[in-house]
Amino acid sequence: MDLTAMFKIGYGLYVLSARENGFDNGCIINTVSQVTASPNRITIAVNKANKTHDMVLATGEFNVSILSESVPFETFKAFGFRSGKDTDKFADFGAVSRSSNGIYYLTENTNAYISGKVVSATDLGTHSLFVADVTDCEVLSGETSVTYDYYHKYIKPKPEVKK
Repeated sequence: MDLTAMFKIGYGLYVLSARENGFDNGCIINTVSQVTASPNRITIAVNKANKTHDMVLATGEFNVSILSESVPFETFKAFGFRSGKDTDKFADFGAVSRSSNGIYYLTENTNAYISGKVVSATDLGTHSLFVADVTDCEVLSGETSVTYDYYHKYIKPKPEVKK
């Protein structure tokens, strides 16, 4: 089986952020989808190993920053290669603002954000699928959204060839 076939699915890349007891955290996710327009609802799938998962489960609120093609690899390093269980991912990340729910969203290298309030959660084994009402959203730029395919082709550093 060639599991790289899964990379051909039209994923986007997002920073999921949450706030609990005064602590802000975020992680990279690739599964966000609008599922209904009335009421306006989205789903997000989040790995249970992420602290952000536990924060969304506990608080029922989150933001999704939709990353654009201008996003540098540093953003993926900040939110995808470190754990919020032992580091403050927002400590040195200045390009943020708080939406009406009090949770950070990224203000640079993103084209929009969406705020959600969880209405249901489904255990999927390694991940949870959250269904959420959209409580706020805003377009931040006209830039093209980054896809998982674009990330692999143009953002993620290529492995170094050992000599």
